[in-house]
Amino acid sequence: MIGDPVHPVPLRPPRITVIPVDYADPAAVALRRALTTEMKRRYADRVADPAVRPPAMDVEPGTVVYTAIAVTGDGLPVGHLTLRRAGEDVELKRMYVAPPYRGKGVAGALLRAAEEEARRRGARRIVLQTGDRQPDAVRLYEREGYTPIPILPSYATVWFSRCFAKVLR
Repeated sequence: MIGDPVHPVPLRPPRITVIPVDYADPAAVALRRALTTEMKRRYADRVADPAVRPPAMDVEPGTVVYTAIAVTGDGLPVGHLTLRRAGEDVELKRMYVAPPYRGKGVAGALLRAAEEEARRRGARRIVLQTGDRQPDAVRLYEREGYTPIPILPSYATVWFSRCFAKVLR
C-alpha cells in the first residue's frame, strides 16, 4: 500500500523561486534573524572568547549589491543570501536555508542566483566565509566548485573560519 510506513510516499522537492529583495525586506530580516540565532547557538563557546572578535553579524547596507530570498510555490520564504562588494570580488554573506528545507535544493538555487548576479555585475570571483561547525555548508560549496582559500582578512581573528572562492567564467 502506498503511504504506509514501509512504502512512504516520496516527498517532491519544493518548487523554489529566488526573488531579489531590498536588504530591509521583512522576510529577509526575519531569515537573517533566524540565521543569527542558529549561529549564536552553534558557536556560543567560541564567540565568548574575547580573542575571537568575530566581525559584526550583519552587513553594512552601503556595501550590499544584491539580496535575495528563496520562496516556495505558496510564497513561504525559506532561504536568504546577500552579496556585498569586497574589492574586485563580491562576498557571499548571510546565506541561510530554514532547517525543514535543507537538502531540497534551496541552497543550490540561491547560489546559482548569486553567481548569475555577480557575473551580471562584472565580478570575476565570489568569496565567502563559513565555520568549521557547518560541514553541510562546506560540502555544498565544494560540490558547487568553490575552492578553499586562506582566511579572509576581515575574519583573521575567527580562527575556525573556512573561506572559499569561485572564479566566475
